[in-house]
Amino acid sequence: MDVSLRPVHDSDLPVFFRQLNDPEALHMAAFTPEDPADRDAFDAHWARIRAARDVIPRAVLADGDVVGNAAVYGEPGEREVTYWVDRAYWGRGIATAALRALLAEVTERPLYARVAADNAGSLRVLRTCGFEVSERVSGYAPARGAEIEELVLTLGA
Repeated sequence: MDVSLRPVHDSDLPVFFRQLNDPEALHMAAFTPEDPADRDAFDAHWARIRAARDVIPRAVLADGDVVGNAAVYGEPGEREVTYWVDRAYWGRGIATAALRALLAEVTERPLYARVAADNAGSLRVLRTCGFEVSERVSGYAPARGAEIEELVLTLGA
């Protein structure tokens, strides 16, 4: 499967919105919007992301189809990566390939990532790409309605 990244297009947003509202994916991601079904809030969020100078948002494509998104955001020295891949494509190496492509594009280090401690798939993707667990914290996860353990990972400290 050919995995690539490109800038986010307006036509990607309905795909991202549908992906964000998958209950199983929401549970795994855990740290999501309070109300992922609020389309106005979603659109406002993506308008801010796409207008921000410190954010590098990308659509993830697999064989030409939009299957998710990835981004780097935050202040220098504290920049984080984030990604989301449609659940129908989990377990195929797409998130790993997309994150590798993002890391090749954004060469500054260190970079950080956060993941729910029980999200084994995402943790595997991050470790495969060279991130190492640097901290364990707890935080409120809106998708689970509870405080959960979160791992902070670092690449190239």
